[in-house]
Amino acid sequence: MKIIRLGSLLLLVLAASLAAAQPAPRGVDQYVQSELTRQHIPGIALGVYRDGKIVTAKGYGLANVELNVPVKAETIFQSGSIGKQFAATAVMMLVEQGKIDLDGSITRYFPDAPATWQNIKVRNLLSHTSGLAEYESDEKTKPGGPVNMRTDYTEEQFVKMIESFPPEFAPGEKWVYTNSNYVLLGAIIREVTGKFYGDYLQERIFKPLGMTSTRVISEEDIVPNRAAGYRLVNGELKNQEWVAPLFNTTADGALYFNVLDLSKWDAALYTEKLIRKSSLDQMWTPAKLNNGKVNADGYGFAWFVHSINGHRLIEHGGSWQGFHGHIARYVDDKLTVVVLTNLDSSHSDAALIAHHVAGLYQPALMPRQ
Repeated sequence: MKIIRLGSLLLLVLAASLAAAQPAPRGVDQYVQSELTRQHIPGIALGVYRDGKIVTAKGYGLANVELNVPVKAETIFQSGSIGKQFAATAVMMLVEQGKIDLDGSITRYFPDAPATWQNIKVRNLLSHTSGLAEYESDEKTKPGGPVNMRTDYTEEQFVKMIESFPPEFAPGEKWVYTNSNYVLLGAIIREVTGKFYGDYLQERIFKPLGMTSTRVISEEDIVPNRAAGYRLVNGELKNQEWVAPLFNTTADGALYFNVLDLSKWDAALYTEKLIRKSSLDQMWTPAKLNNGKVNADGYGFAWFVHSINGHRLIEHGGSWQGFHGHIARYVDDKLTVVVLTNLDSSHSDAALIAHHVAGLYQPALMPRQ
């Protein structure tokens, strides 16, 4: 009897495994391979999750061209601005704990800031409605400009630099995507917790969710399964550009992760493991401007809120150092598609691939031409 029961159990486990490892709809592999070739992308990792569970997690092409290493599900890519959603979640955790006031002035955390910062609220930083200048603009990072991407500033020096730039509009007057906002949010997390924001993420998000491969970027450390980043220069593939270590530790998007870990993140977002539903709802609600109108780009807190064929879509892209990725969560359909590439955003379009793959899995989501 015990043997029969054990056999039945094994059959159930096998059936569950087969159900979890459903084959991709016809045409997915062919489509991704065709985009790999058309866009001249060295490698792509694809993650597809239904209701927080992995349906597909696989790689295409090369993680490292020089060593001829293929991409696999475990391959580590840089997050770019997809990383902002983790910083925003950490801020909302601290809001729930009463340690950060969404509607409080950010001068509470930056007492030496100029008077023009007095009316900037924490929610303005989260929603890119602060009016602060972009530190990463071509004008500021050009040779002789105020920001040298090859100088390793301290966090305090970096904040002082952002404080020195004149604001470009009054808080809440416009929506302009600005990385400076999230650099400051990282500094606020340190001010409130006494910890580097990356350590806070590790302690409060990554470890609790079992995201064992996710961490802040370090080009110095030995990181298993790390992909190389690439860019195209006059049609020729080149390695990623080097930046000073500080720029790989800021809260505007400086993480390593893979499609396996992102499935755990996606699953958590269907629950209240990290923050309450009311906090998630705030993050997924487009911010309003001073005139009472919703910002035209549909941006909440670290997520764009869009719609495709009447289906709600919460998404965000990211690019940095020869990497470009996209996460698209069709929340009402409980379908998420993640596309991670190791080619610069000027030449790869991860969002295009993610949206089309979603349509292959669920035809009602296919973007209209």
